Amino acid sequence: MTQAEFFHQPDYPVPGHGKVWFGETSDGARLRLASWRPSVRKERGTVLVVQGRAEFIERYSETIAELRRRGFHVLTFDWRGQGGSQRFTSRPRKGHVGRLVHYERDLALVVAQMQERLPPPYFVLAHSMGAALCLDAARREALPVERLVAIAPMLGIGMIENPRGARWLARVLYWLGFGKAFVPGGGDTAIGTKPFEGNRLSSDPVRYARNAALSAVARDLAIGDPSVGWIHAAFQLMDRLAQPRAPLEVRVPTLIVAAGRDPVVSTPAIERFAARLKTGSALVLPTARHEILMETDAIRAQFWAAFDAFIPGEDVSVEVPAPTSAVQEGESGLMQGLVAGGEDGAALGGAATVP
Repeated sequence: MTQAEFFHQPDYPVPGHGKVWFGETSDGARLRLASWRPSVRKERGTVLVVQGRAEFIERYSETIAELRRRGFHVLTFDWRGQGGSQRFTSRPRKGHVGRLVHYERDLALVVAQMQERLPPPYFVLAHSMGAALCLDAARREALPVERLVAIAPMLGIGMIENPRGARWLARVLYWLGFGKAFVPGGGDTAIGTKPFEGNRLSSDPVRYARNAALSAVARDLAIGDPSVGWIHAAFQLMDRLAQPRAPLEVRVPTLIVAAGRDPVVSTPAIERFAARLKTGSALVLPTARHEILMETDAIRAQFWAAFDAFIPGEDVSVEVPAPTSAVQEGESGLMQGLVAGGEDGAALGGAATVP
């Protein structure tokens, strides 16, 4: 993508009045960024939406609209190597990053752009790889925000049966100079375009089909499987966050939301990490798959209820239906616990599961 623009898909349009531009990182990588103003009069700060691997801005159009209706400015971007940002291989659909520090530079640029262009207070809503990178940035005091919501953070990869062997193979291939090669067995097909049956991402057939159609037509934005370099960097990130002190070093108040039926990342690893957070907690949505924001209405309602209780500034005039089921009763109790945590961010200790 040579111009800073949105990809327009009539069946799933990008919210109107958005601004899109390119920014340059400290090492010269060109990233695509986009922002929106709230769609209501009462402004409540800014939410930075941080994607996972193989995603791009347009996939989050529904989420962006929901945040704007809550009174937030929204900033989001494409990581290097995906979406409308710069690619670094001759095959643009190869999901590649050279080193972990490259993602750190991407996030540093976006945080600087947020502080320069958009009003505080600042919050982060991050998913999967992006959530893990934000947790690490918070640990390094490189995420100057009020609160962080981390959805299905990549603290362990559930799809890998032998993580130790995979880590060793990735390290060997990387140091032999195969960093830009696909992982063994990898190819150009985007995961989001594969058949709905047996997919790892969502149990909602309508949203899955919507996203699959978008990835199929937006071929310049979608990518396929990762490179050896990417998986090597991913293992470095996960190893860093697996250190015993890592959760204790996260000073940003954090809500981690995990998916109980997530085959992509390890929910047990997420729960172990969250149990050691000083200013955070975890909520497990037991019937959700990996992409919670792309899930069924019922699952998404549970997520947004938790988000609204945790992130200050929700308009109290928004109507919340009275509990009518066991699931909603459990959610109501959870919300009371989150709100009781107060402004210091010490909400629930450990993990809670919505029944």
